[in-house]
Amino acid sequence: MTISTSNAQPGERTRTDIVAAATETLTPPPVPPAPPTHAARAAELPRTVWSRFIILMLCMAVVTTTLAFGTVHSWALAVFELSAGVVLALWMLDAWRTRTLRVSRNFLQLPLVGLFIVGLIQLLPLGGGSAQDIGNALLSVEPARAFSYDPYATRMVLAELAGLIVYFAAALAFIDSPRRLRLVARLVIVFGFLLAVYGLMQHFVNPRTIFFVREPPQAEPFGPYVNRHHFAGYMELVLAMPLGLLFAGAVERERMLLYAFASTIMAIALVMTNSRGGMLSMVCEILFLAAVAATVRRRVGRDEREDAGSRVRAAAVRIALGFAMIVAVFIGVLYFGGEDALSRLVGSVNTADPTTGRAHFWQGTVQIIRDHPLLGTGLGAFSAVYPRYDTANGDYRLEQAHNDYLQTLSDAGVVGGALGIIFLVALFRTALKRMQTHDRVRRGVALGALAGCAGVLVHSFFDFTLHTTANALLFLVLAALATVNGRVEE
Repeated sequence: MTISTSNAQPGERTRTDIVAAATETLTPPPVPPAPPTHAARAAELPRTVWSRFIILMLCMAVVTTTLAFGTVHSWALAVFELSAGVVLALWMLDAWRTRTLRVSRNFLQLPLVGLFIVGLIQLLPLGGGSAQDIGNALLSVEPARAFSYDPYATRMVLAELAGLIVYFAAALAFIDSPRRLRLVARLVIVFGFLLAVYGLMQHFVNPRTIFFVREPPQAEPFGPYVNRHHFAGYMELVLAMPLGLLFAGAVERERMLLYAFASTIMAIALVMTNSRGGMLSMVCEILFLAAVAATVRRRVGRDEREDAGSRVRAAAVRIALGFAMIVAVFIGVLYFGGEDALSRLVGSVNTADPTTGRAHFWQGTVQIIRDHPLLGTGLGAFSAVYPRYDTANGDYRLEQAHNDYLQTLSDAGVVGGALGIIFLVALFRTALKRMQTHDRVRRGVALGALAGCAGVLVHSFFDFTLHTTANALLFLVLAALATVNGRVEE
C-alpha cells in the first residue's frame, strides 16, 4: 500500500491542488449532442405495414394509370383520384402507428401546391381573366362568373392535380431506404421494357386497335395510348433509367447486356411511334445523359484522387457510347422496317412548315397570353378560349396548344409560369447535388430519373405529353427518385 505524504500544514493549498483547480477552471463544459436532423429522425421511424401498402399503391398507380389508356377518360381519372384518397388514409394510419407524420421537406412540393392555390383563386367569382373584368366584378352588385373561363374544367384539373401531389409527396416521404429506391427504379425499367415490347407487337400485328380489342376513332394509337406522341413521351421517361445506371457504372458486368438490350427495345419502340418530337427528345436525352455522367464522374473522381487522364478517358467513353446508342437505335429501326418514321423525320425539315400547323396554334396561344397575362384563363380552359383567337376555318376543335410551356402561361398566367420555372430550377439543382455521391446506384438512379425528365421537357415544346395523367405521374415519380434525400444511399 502506498501512502502519499505532504509537508503542507492543515488549511494550506499545495501546488498540486492549485494546478488541479486551474485545470478544472480551464476545462470547458461538455458540449451537448446536436439534435438529430429531420432526415435522421425519419430514418429512425419504423417501417409499418401501412408504409409498405403506400409503396405498393405507388407502384400499382404507375402501372395501372398507363394501362388505363393513359388515364385520360373520366372513369380512369375517378379511379386515380380515389386511389389517392386511399393513399392519404394509409398515410394517416402510418402516422397513428408511429405517432409521427412522415412529411418530406423537399422544396419541389411547394410550386405544385402554389399551382393548386392558383387554380382555387381562378374559381373565385371575379369575372373574366382580364384586369377590366376583375374590376367590374369587384364594383358590381350583380353575381359575377368565375375567373376561369371554364370552371368545370378547372375543377377537374384541380382534382387531378390534387391526386398527383398526394402521390408525389408520398413518394418523397416513403421512398426512404436503398431497398425501396431500387424497387421503384426496377419497376420503371421492367414495366417500360414490357410496355415497349407490347407496343411493337401491336404495331406489327394490328396497329389500329388497343389491346387488340378497342379501335379508337380518328386516332393513331400506339401501345395502350390513343395518341402515339404520348406513348413516345412515356418511352422517354422510362428509357433513361437503365441508361443512367449503365452510365454511372452501377450495373454488374453480367447484367450490362440485359440493360442495354432493354434500353434499345424502348428506344426502337419510341422511334416506331413516328413521333418527330419524340425522336428529337430521345437524341437530346441520350446526349444529356452522356454529358452529365461524364461531368459527375469527373467531380466524384476528383474526390477519389483519380488522375486527370483517366477522368478524361472515362468522359470520352461515355460520350462515345451515347452516340453509339443513337446509331444503334436507328439501325434497329431500319431492321424492323421503320423507314417511314425516318423518312418523315428527314422530310419534315424540307417542308414549308416543319411544325405541321403547330406554329398557327402557338400564335393564337400567344395572343391569349397577351390578353390574360397575370393568372391566365383558368386551368384546363384552353379549349374554351382558343376558338375566339383561331383564324382558321374552324373545322377542328383544338383541345391543347401542343406546347406545354405556352399552355401553362395561357392557363395560369405569369404566376403559373413562374411556379413552373421555380420547380424546374429546383429539380435540376437538387438532382445534380444528389449525384455527388460515391453510391453508384444512387448516382445512376438520380442520373436516369433526371435525364428522363429532361427528355420529356424537350418534347413538351412540341406536344402536350404531360397533360396525360400517366405521364405526369411518372414524371413526378422520377422527380422524386432524382431528388429524394440521403436516406436512400448506402
